[in-house]
Amino acid sequence: MLKDTLRVVVEQAIVAAQADGTLPTFPMPDIQILRPKQADHGDYSCNVAMITAAAIRQATGEKVNPRQIAQAIVDHMTLGELIDSVELAGPGFINIHLATGWLQSQVATILAAGDAYGNLTQGEGQHWQVEYVSANPTGPIHYGGGRNAVLGDSLANVLEAAGYAVQREYYVNDGGTQFRLFVETLYARYMQALGHDVPIPEDGYQGAYMADYGRMLADAHGDRFAQMDRDAALAEIRPLGRAIVLDVLERELGALGVVFDNWFSEQSLHDSGLVEQSLNYLDERGELVRRDGAIWFAASRYPKNEKDEVVIRSNGQPTYFASDIAYHYDKFINRGFDKVVDVWGVDHQGHVPRMNAMMQAFGLDPDRLVILMHDLVKLVRDGKETRMSKRAGTLLSIGDVVEEVGADAVRFNLLMRAPESTIEFDLDLAVKEENDNPVHYVRYGHARISSIIDKAREKGFVIEPTVGRDDVALLAMLDHPSELALIRKLIELEEQLEIAIDKLSPHNLPHYALDLTKTFSGFYRDCLVVDVDHPEMSRARLYLTQATRTVLAKTLGLMGVSAPESM
Repeated sequence: MLKDTLRVVVEQAIVAAQADGTLPTFPMPDIQILRPKQADHGDYSCNVAMITAAAIRQATGEKVNPRQIAQAIVDHMTLGELIDSVELAGPGFINIHLATGWLQSQVATILAAGDAYGNLTQGEGQHWQVEYVSANPTGPIHYGGGRNAVLGDSLANVLEAAGYAVQREYYVNDGGTQFRLFVETLYARYMQALGHDVPIPEDGYQGAYMADYGRMLADAHGDRFAQMDRDAALAEIRPLGRAIVLDVLERELGALGVVFDNWFSEQSLHDSGLVEQSLNYLDERGELVRRDGAIWFAASRYPKNEKDEVVIRSNGQPTYFASDIAYHYDKFINRGFDKVVDVWGVDHQGHVPRMNAMMQAFGLDPDRLVILMHDLVKLVRDGKETRMSKRAGTLLSIGDVVEEVGADAVRFNLLMRAPESTIEFDLDLAVKEENDNPVHYVRYGHARISSIIDKAREKGFVIEPTVGRDDVALLAMLDHPSELALIRKLIELEEQLEIAIDKLSPHNLPHYALDLTKTFSGFYRDCLVVDVDHPEMSRARLYLTQATRTVLAKTLGLMGVSAPESM
């Protein structure tokens, strides 16, 4: 990364200053390369002099002015092709200005790398899992679940771009009470489809979609299950109902661009003996206690847990937390993931401390399990919050929202805020083909760039995918402030990836895409790109235009948003 290169330059300057006695010997501090708040303060800034002053005082007892330290570092910095100049500012900041020639050369670098531009290598050799959505398989996914899906899927994209091997997993909650009620409701709807007066369970699922599922079952199997004892029929219907609803979920999520590597069944934890195996593992480590006829996980031994948690009830039935234990035992101990990210709704935040305790009880670093919490989504139509389908008059599913506004609008809008923030999703704005609709603005920006390149071809320009050897010198013509501003924005991509990974949230990417599109618009306003009277200047600017298309398409792809060639 560029910031790593600059960090090395500063570190080498400190070593050189220590070698000639300009600076005393002290442990190398953590060198932070930052972006200054004001553009005229340089491309990057470094506060190492203030940190170093404290280190010197601790090591020698000598009080040194940070500006003196900064001056010593600046005097020993090797500028080379990357850095044009450095300067002191304030109490001891070192402001770094990148060389214009180096910036210009990055156009060729971007085009040579193509879709791989901006990728990082920090994740190489690490195997991560991102588990997301994971709703009960009892019907279509509520629109709020779309945020979980988009957040998890886009995060997986970002991690892969940083070199991590990532498995995308959906945890199918088919082992608890809610799925049992789903099966009992499906049986009732199936019987009703055959003309039998069988009531829906009191806590069953009332949605009209259940009647559709019941008719599907009746059409496929006739009265076969009606001839059976109810318990036997429920046992036969259970896997059929699961297959019906998983097919619905897979299609709805697929329409959103979300595809999983693995669908993991909660029921399989019980059927395979993993629940018993994982609890035995904890029992052998002294982490389970028995009282009141039940078996408890001794969570209260660990920080932020005020009470123990039941894992086996007094009736011998495992709790949902027992399934959680078995599931994560399988993730870490059996499957060996280096790190797991579970994407959960904010309503589950009370379960986080016991998951942390579980990791410690396993003898694992709790930081290997990240619970990424997200807040609610409020859908707004005609200026008012809505939960109902405009067409069907029923509760909105994510499939309804995708059908109404499109997958790109859903994904872009659900990524625009940090996970812990509530999102207001304006359905009316999402379908407007105007610049105040951010997803339209960015997608249209990509289409506009493509049309500029097409226009150049029509006027006789040969558009090469990379900068040819004979054209490298042309990039030196890109010295207009708007051209250099655009290049500076393009090379931010790797930093944006680093930010998304550091926060384990890609909510910065929509804003970067907007900024990049706006910066390109400024360039296109100020610089004539296709000019047959100045072919060399045009070729240079067309290379910059292609580089912008590469970076914008890459950013949209990380979000799972399409990059259209025309609109």
